[in-house]
Amino acid sequence: MTKTILITGGTGVVGSQLVKHFFNKKYNVVFLAKEKTEIKNFIVKNNIKNKKNNLKGFSIDLSKSNAITKLLKTLETAKIYPTHLINCARSLNYLKVDSNGITRRPEWLGEFTLDVIVPYELSVNIANQKHSKLKSIINISSMYGIVPFNPALYNNPSTDAPIQYSVSKAAQIHLTKELAVRLSPIKVNAVSFGGIKGRVDEDFKKRYSNLCPLKKMLKKEEVINAVDFLINSSDISITGHNLVVDGGWSIW
Repeated sequence: MTKTILITGGTGVVGSQLVKHFFNKKYNVVFLAKEKTEIKNFIVKNNIKNKKNNLKGFSIDLSKSNAITKLLKTLETAKIYPTHLINCARSLNYLKVDSNGITRRPEWLGEFTLDVIVPYELSVNIANQKHSKLKSIINISSMYGIVPFNPALYNNPSTDAPIQYSVSKAAQIHLTKELAVRLSPIKVNAVSFGGIKGRVDEDFKKRYSNLCPLKKMLKKEEVINAVDFLINSSDISITGHNLVVDGGWSIW
């Protein structure tokens, strides 16, 4: 059976790498983004030729209360039944704190919604579809779901390392374990990545390297292999696992 992979946050740092990878492997790939322009720009930027129509992008704001119902109707109308779900939707808007480093309730709720509630609702509803073909779910988490932030990494720790991110990622990892039990025999796992190059300056990279056993941040492409392994491990009894890919950061 041809794999059909649904990827939320498909135009983000992690999601875009996964979309390109699985599309190039000739899988059917469905990816989500908040705006139609993000989808169009992604396709143009990466010069994607979709001759076999095995790449589909849908715009949807997953933070809305009716988003999952709307998405499921769209997928069913198109007769798309994912065999694999990758939850990696993010929004930088929810990482805000005030001048004192205090997180306000809207940011708490927004971050928790995208990291925990949306993956839960999407996983459960796709698993319970009448014609569901779902075999595995992967939640994209973070090293900060395992260990607290290190103040030595940041110029302004109280504002640069918002608490709602790490707490929500920790909850996401536990969600992974819960769903592995509740949705069995569907396999549910998480991948916790370390810092990824892209939005940081050279000074940050140096500080990060000094605090990490492998002395480096992850390249964008390094997110691919761990997820590919879990997608293609159908004959291996791995479920409820958090695969840590952080260069050893969380062991110190």
